[in-house]
Amino acid sequence: MRSGLAASLAALLLAGCISEESLTGKVDYKSTATLPSLEVPPDLTSLARDNRYVVPDSGGKTSATFSGYQAERRDQRNANMPVLPEFDKLRIERSGTQRWLVVEEPPEKLWLVVKDFWQENGFLVKLELPEAGVMETDWAENRANIPQGGVRYLLGSFLDQIYSTSERDKFRTRLDRVSDGKATEVYISHRGMQEVYTTLRDPQSNAPGGTAWQPRPADPDLEAEFLRRLMVRLGAQDEKARALMASGAPQAMAELKKVADGNDALWLLEPFDRAWRRVGLALDRVGFTVEDRDRQKGLYFVRYADPESEMAQKDRGFIDRLFGSGPAAKPEQYRVQLQGAAQGTEVSILNKEGAADRSSTARRILSLLLEQLK
Repeated sequence: MRSGLAASLAALLLAGCISEESLTGKVDYKSTATLPSLEVPPDLTSLARDNRYVVPDSGGKTSATFSGYQAERRDQRNANMPVLPEFDKLRIERSGTQRWLVVEEPPEKLWLVVKDFWQENGFLVKLELPEAGVMETDWAENRANIPQGGVRYLLGSFLDQIYSTSERDKFRTRLDRVSDGKATEVYISHRGMQEVYTTLRDPQSNAPGGTAWQPRPADPDLEAEFLRRLMVRLGAQDEKARALMASGAPQAMAELKKVADGNDALWLLEPFDRAWRRVGLALDRVGFTVEDRDRQKGLYFVRYADPESEMAQKDRGFIDRLFGSGPAAKPEQYRVQLQGAAQGTEVSILNKEGAADRSSTARRILSLLLEQLK
């Protein structure tokens, strides 16, 4: 790991003269990918018109007085100045450990604001599916987890280049239109990976041990923090956003049980509408790819996206990707079915043909959902 190199370098430079401060609890992400190269639109490469007799910044207008010229420049700056949208009608809803934001604006008005929000927080937006209301960032590392003491200040940007944390995070945002069409529910789900040693250092050759990326549990606190930041980005006062995020205590809302046919099912102690939203967020957290959904029939069509394979593919070199064995086989499709009842909602797993799935994989899926919904 590069962190070992940085630690050795720090020890050689300071030899204990400057102590490291403890890790901060802040959030400061930096994407592990790079931005695409800037392409100049064709209309910007054409020859400019003759502007020898145009006053700079006047837009072709002329003024008889200097005060008039200043007024025109001021009006032009105000017209081009981007104004952050303000949404006063915000609220947080909560069920169990899950929270989501309700904004009284349509998804079309929020989409670009949410995209800008992630980019402002150090992420690259990797996936955009406006028709499904899904946006996903690329993997990024939280630079606030790097020690912030004297070594960091002394080495500055050089240490940033060689020091890396062993954790990566990505976030998926889902925008759902409420039934009346006048508001939008915004869900943020977290997925995390951690680099761990798979083999120990060889004592004879002193060769470093091998590492691999493994999933780590979703962090509800990170989801809550970015929901709070999004509320502030949408115009809420920071104190109000913090108070809303802290309100409400989590309660147990889910349990596994046997149904009439002897198969396993997940029972949610809440009505269908709320259960539908919570299951969708849980699927995002666990790492399933929701390919389609039918709310009328209570069905999510999903495939499991293995985060380990995704990170391994990301870390492979060019030659390895060119001559390697190729991508892994496409995961099987499943259907997650929700059925409302008088006292709650039943969640069961179906195979791709729509029949009840009694396999160990189906039980594993229910267990993963239970961990997120209980």
